[in-house]
Formats: sequence, C-alpha cells, structure tokens
Amino acid sequence: MENICQSSRPPFVHALSMIEGKWKLKIIYELACEPVLRYGQLKRNIPEITHKMLSAQLKELEKNDMIIRTEYHQVPPKVEYSLSVKGESFVPILVELCEWGKKITTEEAK
Repeated sequence: MENICQSSRPPFVHALSMIEGKWKLKIIYELACEPVLRYGQLKRNIPEITHKMLSAQLKELEKNDMIIRTEYHQVPPKVEYSLSVKGESFVPILVELCEWGKKITTEEAK
C-alpha cells in the first residue's frame, strides 16, 4: 500500500478540506438522501444550522465542486441544490461512515 503520509500535502488533508466543519457532512448527507433540495428544505432538514451558516457552507461546497447550485429565474426565485459528480463520488464513503455508526452503536448497546 502506498504510504499516503509522506507527500508534501497528504491526500487526507486535501480531502478533509472539502468536507471539514460541523455542517458540510450533514448537507452532503441530506443531498445524498434526496437528490435535489431547495434551500428551505435543507434548512428544515437541518434545523440547528443558522441561515448565515447554511448559506456560507453551501457556497464553500459549491466552490469546491461538491454540489451544484441551479438557479431558476422566475418569480418567486427558485434555487435547487444537488450533488455534483465529485459530491456523488463521496457517497460510498458516507455509506461506510453510516455503517460504521451502526456498528459502534450496536457494540455500545451491549
């Protein structure tokens, strides 16, 4: 196995920069569960997040090409969010994280 820790910028650090923070994983999770969500739906699905923080996190995820923001020019304005190809490539990791969560929850209950 290649030693991933020996590069000048370990791949882990780069990958973590895409998803770091309290909310990005939750946003990606919501978009993995429902492929297209509007801002208000995301806010309802993550009630603990403030509007300012949700907006900032969505902008960062879009900047990192993890999500796609689709704006419809209509009245009232409509904006939808979905996972990009890069974001979708993260879903198997998210599934593994969920499986790990189930496993440790079961073990802790014993």
